[in-house]
Amino acid sequence: MVDWILRAFKGALIGTGFILPGVSGGALAAIFGLYERIISFIAHITKDFIKNVLFFIPVGIGALLGMFLLARPLSFLLENYEAQVLWGFIGCIIGTLPSLWREAGKKGRHKKHYIVLVLTAVFGFCLLYAAENFFATQLPLNFITWILAGALIALGVLIPGMSPSNFLVYLGVYKPMVDAFKTMNFMVLLPIMFGFAVCLFSFSALVDKLFHKAYAELFHFVVGIVLASTVMIVPMNYNYMSIGALVCAGALIIGICLGLWMSKLEEKYKT
Repeated sequence: MVDWILRAFKGALIGTGFILPGVSGGALAAIFGLYERIISFIAHITKDFIKNVLFFIPVGIGALLGMFLLARPLSFLLENYEAQVLWGFIGCIIGTLPSLWREAGKKGRHKKHYIVLVLTAVFGFCLLYAAENFFATQLPLNFITWILAGALIALGVLIPGMSPSNFLVYLGVYKPMVDAFKTMNFMVLLPIMFGFAVCLFSFSALVDKLFHKAYAELFHFVVGIVLASTVMIVPMNYNYMSIGALVCAGALIIGICLGLWMSKLEEKYKT
């Protein structure tokens, strides 16, 4: 029962990663020890189907709760307490990084893997930083746009560290998407789900094959992307001389403790 609740809680956090700007659902899945199993399940959908479905039911329920039930409060918190929310997520990522680092070295770690990590972190940061200006545009809100939004969300699952919400913000479709989640507008949600499914099933086999052929290289790539994307969400335009800075520090500490706690539970109940 504890394991079931833990997976649902992880799913809820991963779900918020799909709608929270600067956060990657795929990175959170990797941090919580679910990423590789998700990719393997989708790439080999018929293998251990019942077992995998039972395993992912609480994750899926949690993810839906994270997206639908938390859309409204997250929208409010980001509008009024953005810095505090982001520092809480940063703390959670920091707290789970030791577990992610151990996972990356599970099949050995050599000099080339450190090089992959550093180059990925530097290049990923530069790419994400440049994307802020490149994607500063507005797309028309139509059926094709929502399919594109779903595909971007799927890429956030397939590529840990990529924040689809960031790109959706740049493209001017983030707020209408969150509003659709809040109001259950299926004229928007259905094409998003379609784009998500097509992209996820089209590329999951490729990602799974890469994991089997170059596990250490790919996982150190994941760590590098996680580091780059975490740096990108640090709130820079905030008055840290104000009393709110104490709340940011408190959110960071709580996030670190939460991340460490989840990592310990993951090690205890990992399936």
